[in-house]
Amino acid sequence: MTLPHLSRIRRRARRANGTRIWTWFMLPGTLWMTGFLIASLLLVAVLAVGTTDSLGNPRFGFDLSSIRALTDPAYSQVLLRSLGYSVLTCVICLVVAYPVAYTIALHGGRFKNAMIAAIVVPFFANYLVRMYGWSVVLSDDGPLLKALRDIGLADSGTRILNTGAGVVAGLVYGFVVFMIIPLYAALERLDVSLIEAGRDLYGGPLRTFFFVTLPATRQGAAAGLVLVFLPAMGDFVSAQLMGGPDQIMIGNLIQDKFFQGQNWPLGSALTMMLMLVLLIGMLGYLRRTRKDEAEARR
Repeated sequence: MTLPHLSRIRRRARRANGTRIWTWFMLPGTLWMTGFLIASLLLVAVLAVGTTDSLGNPRFGFDLSSIRALTDPAYSQVLLRSLGYSVLTCVICLVVAYPVAYTIALHGGRFKNAMIAAIVVPFFANYLVRMYGWSVVLSDDGPLLKALRDIGLADSGTRILNTGAGVVAGLVYGFVVFMIIPLYAALERLDVSLIEAGRDLYGGPLRTFFFVTLPATRQGAAAGLVLVFLPAMGDFVSAQLMGGPDQIMIGNLIQDKFFQGQNWPLGSALTMMLMLVLLIGMLGYLRRTRKDEAEARR
């Protein structure tokens, strides 16, 4: 056995040992989070087939009335509205975040880290506080509508709060950073020579973007879509602060059943329905990711 061959074997052994060490480090946190996730899902599933007493306290049992109640068209309407708001939020976040991530990753130079910090740090503030501030900006007497009225793009009857547009605006503001970060990471890894070759091959920058840049960063875009869709689908703060009775989302409905309505079984059933929708979205993302990885290995 030659010396270079022995050296390769030793390097592989060291890498394998290092991988095992990091696996052991990850094990406690993984078990902790997995245990609580499974326990909470089981509890919600058991409560979904439970009952309530005369005071509204949950009682374990086996009653499918809460499950059957999900067929009520009112609940289906709320779920479809939540889906619509979440999908629209994802699309707007992608359109808004891509130019920002593209500019920082490819033209930020030595100020890249400072630009990313300037975007991320404000989101360290409490989500509820930020939503309250955003509701002031979008209010009838807020600075946005005042500016629009001054330039003639809005009149005294124009409103943003208590509308679907206000809810989507809140969701976009709350979760757009989750789109910027994965797009920035994907664009940061992009080989610039591919863009230069695309310009030679396709000519204009627009064609180069759609045929080279966008396909090369689709995994980052897919990750951003998932990171935005999942929390937006279950959000209730935006609809509560910036929407009205006709704009409630599934998260508001669940909150109402658990707290104001004292109907934990129905709230649990609605939660399971929401989890099913999120699971379908997550499985679709994982399937697409595996397909992209398989194509990359060919």
